[in-house]
Amino acid sequence: MAGTTPVYALPFQDGNDAPNGPTLGEGLAVAVETQLSRMDTPVNRQVFTSGGSWTKPAGAKSVYVQAQAGGGAGGGAAAASASQSTVGSGGGGGGYAESLLAATALGSSVTVTVGAGGTAVSGGAGGTGGAASFGSHVVASGGTGGQARPTSVVAFGIPGGAGGGGTAGTVFTGGAGGSGWADAVLGISGEGGAAHLGGGGAGGRTQSAGVTVVGAVGGIYGGGGAGGLGAGASSAVAGGAGGAGIVIVTTYF
Repeated sequence: MAGTTPVYALPFQDGNDAPNGPTLGEGLAVAVETQLSRMDTPVNRQVFTSGGSWTKPAGAKSVYVQAQAGGGAGGGAAAASASQSTVGSGGGGGGYAESLLAATALGSSVTVTVGAGGTAVSGGAGGTGGAASFGSHVVASGGTGGQARPTSVVAFGIPGGAGGGGTAGTVFTGGAGGSGWADAVLGISGEGGAAHLGGGGAGGRTQSAGVTVVGAVGGIYGGGGAGGLGAGASSAVAGGAGGAGIVIVTTYF
């Protein structure tokens, strides 16, 4: 009886087999045809914009996972009195992690977590973005929210939120949020940090009394939100919310 190769089980005649060229040739052709048909199978791609469960398709050989965590929200701006400006700094971009996994290393199903973008708060610090994960195999963490600072007639600056990282897979850290800066007449809010799959919200500026600018929302997926700002007898305002995360799972056969 013919032997077979260890990976694709293609038949061959070994030294103990009686010569049987036609049968061996047919068996080899059928085995090769089977493998070529498998390789012609289109990839299976599943996109998760909310949490759920991934089910391993039949015949899977390898699985490429991309996990983008949510971005941090920009810091809000407190209410400002006359001759005061107030700003928030930008939220950090969400972390990103990826990995090419052997299908045999995965169970029949894997829990998928998709983090939301950080929540913006009027006059307060921005919320941190949620994590994104594919079981324990690929894990990315959300960006930190931007800061808010009470008003002052003295010039001041506040640093932006840190970009998210990750703990499993090949990790790409999100960009840090930009600093906010203000003095008695001018306010410049921090821009949101960029993520691997989404840009940060653009910062703003004002030097007109009574003007407020809500922070720009972080881009999908995972961008940090920009800080809010206000000047001279203005009310409190929120920064921009962080961009939501996403998990993409591509299966090869």
